[in-house]
Amino acid sequence: MKPVIALVGRPNVGKSTLFNRLTRRRDAIVVDVPGVTRDRHYGEGRLGERPFFVIDTGGLDPGAKDGIFVEMARQAAQAIAEADAVVFLTDGRGGLHDDDKLIAARLRKLPSRVWLVVNKCEGMASDAAVAEFHALGLGMPQPISSAHGDGVADLIEGVLADFPRTGQATDEARDKHPRVAIVGRPNVGKSTLVNALVGEERVIVFGEPGTTRDAIEVPFERAGRRYTLVDTAGLRKRGKQGETTEKFSIVKTLQAIEQSNVAVLVLDAQDGISEQDAHVAGYILERGRALVIAVNKWDAAGKDARESIKRELAWKFVFLGFAETHYLSAKSGKGLGELMRSVDAAYAAAMAKMSTPRLTRTLIAAVERQPPPRKGMRRPKLRYAHQGGQNPPRIIVHGNSLDELPDSYRRYLEGVFRDTFELRGTPMRVEFRTGRNPYAGRGPTRERRKMEQ
Repeated sequence: MKPVIALVGRPNVGKSTLFNRLTRRRDAIVVDVPGVTRDRHYGEGRLGERPFFVIDTGGLDPGAKDGIFVEMARQAAQAIAEADAVVFLTDGRGGLHDDDKLIAARLRKLPSRVWLVVNKCEGMASDAAVAEFHALGLGMPQPISSAHGDGVADLIEGVLADFPRTGQATDEARDKHPRVAIVGRPNVGKSTLVNALVGEERVIVFGEPGTTRDAIEVPFERAGRRYTLVDTAGLRKRGKQGETTEKFSIVKTLQAIEQSNVAVLVLDAQDGISEQDAHVAGYILERGRALVIAVNKWDAAGKDARESIKRELAWKFVFLGFAETHYLSAKSGKGLGELMRSVDAAYAAAMAKMSTPRLTRTLIAAVERQPPPRKGMRRPKLRYAHQGGQNPPRIIVHGNSLDELPDSYRRYLEGVFRDTFELRGTPMRVEFRTGRNPYAGRGPTRERRKMEQ
């Protein structure tokens, strides 16, 4: 088993910067504003041949009595309970803080080992930087700089030394499983849906739009199948993207969509479909991701609201005819089974493998049933087709004069391929490749030369 290391401390001491350095990615938002990280954030790190898990947590505010910082403390407590080792970060430039003393008093009661780390020590004398932190009673403080990497390797080497080696570390065999991005406007119930699927309060649910600011990966298993859910920040209208942290959240949401296999677009049955919902759907389609539409809070919507949103779906989302729509209640858990079955079907369609012989037979049958329109004296000839990629499925059609085919014929072929291969829940791409004319660019023929003489 890989050791699990939790990063804890006050807000803005550099936990997310250290998380990104350990995982060698930029999965956690790093902004010089306290309280950006709010949920548990998991990642995989490696020191040489030794792998480990690392958990980034929100800043601990021991004096908070209510509000979002209390919820952040609950998430941090859960991360500590899951961890084999705890790295307690403090700020070497800010000095010892009263909140550090309160956090240290709690951490001293833990059965797992706590490593006291003094961050932001670049350019400082080590002994002077850590001197006052001995008062926390958590052993020898270790000076590091998570931003510059100073001392980080020595820290992790010391943490991992407490755990037995399991032989030469190799990448664990990973079966392919769906990455599902939960996206939508703020306060439509995305985090509630994630918690309902997982069966625990995995991400913070708070009665304030914009609580989730990062893209949080949540591995879970359902009916014997593994998934990775990605809870994302709500996408607001462009005019409401004032905060720097919110702009970063939007970037993380778009990255989560791009890196997913399936996107679940969550709508609010009470509020209807906004222009921003259509923009999000358009981006999902543009990136070619499989899609399932979840209309949440269905049990709280009145009869008029239900009829209204069904009408809006019919004409605002006409370009998403391939996607399944489910009416559910994340709060009560109704409709979740049907939703996940559609996610499975959409994933299977997005990752479908189609043989060249069957694609070509389907193409020939489609052409016989509906020949392409003539362009002047010529009619385009479609000869064969093969698969060019997955997620989304790409079908390459070869022939002559295909650059003259209208978009309507492309849509006709998309429909034929979709029905034949049951590609429900995913967009698809049909691309035309025109064969090269072997006589193009050559000089005049012998007959033409005779006529010119």
